[in-house]
Amino acid sequence: MKDNNILKIENATIFHHYKTILNNVNLNLDGGEFIYVIGKTGSGKSSLLRTIYCDIPLKMGDIYFDNENISSVKKDKLPFLRRNIGIVFQDFQLFQDRNAYENIKFIMDSTGWDNNKKIDDKIKSLLEIVGLENKGENYPYELSGGEQQRLVIARAIVNNPKLIIADEPTGNLDPEVAENILKLLIDINKGGTSIIMTTHNYNLMEKYPFTTYSCENGSFLKKNL
Repeated sequence: MKDNNILKIENATIFHHYKTILNNVNLNLDGGEFIYVIGKTGSGKSSLLRTIYCDIPLKMGDIYFDNENISSVKKDKLPFLRRNIGIVFQDFQLFQDRNAYENIKFIMDSTGWDNNKKIDDKIKSLLEIVGLENKGENYPYELSGGEQQRLVIARAIVNNPKLIIADEPTGNLDPEVAENILKLLIDINKGGTSIIMTTHNYNLMEKYPFTTYSCENGSFLKKNL
């Protein structure tokens, strides 16, 4: 494996509810690389992402993350893995009974942060990075869709992950808001974080082109758009 390789998938079969959905998946993702993954609903995009962060078990093939084989990672190693992989969901998955500050703090508490001063400094820094510096006390229902997604991104980068997996992060957003979210992810990528992003937004892909892969007819293929 190349030194700069952050994720390597070899001959993987991806399942969804015990049904094979993608066959013979191969991918080499370098550190600092940004890729799009496209495909129709039900084509396997989300299942592939969930397999990478070990939410769905890999039964055939191998996945290496940061030079470690995570194909059959043990449960006690999952927290360490997920500190290094940030996840951005389309449907936000924020705690509605916690404000923006507390939503980020929950992730920090659950990943081993224990110094209150460092936690406070980090949260304020993250809120500033994502443009929510004045929204720390706001609850998710008080934020717009774009602001909620920014908060999700802030949670995803708490531990300076080497990889961010973004599953349709602009899917529920207005065009201008969607573009701003993508630009935020690109800024994070420029800092050296690799990003895998699933999307249906071909207009944004055309405006901000990156290497693109497609899930279609059970295959995972590199595309020339």
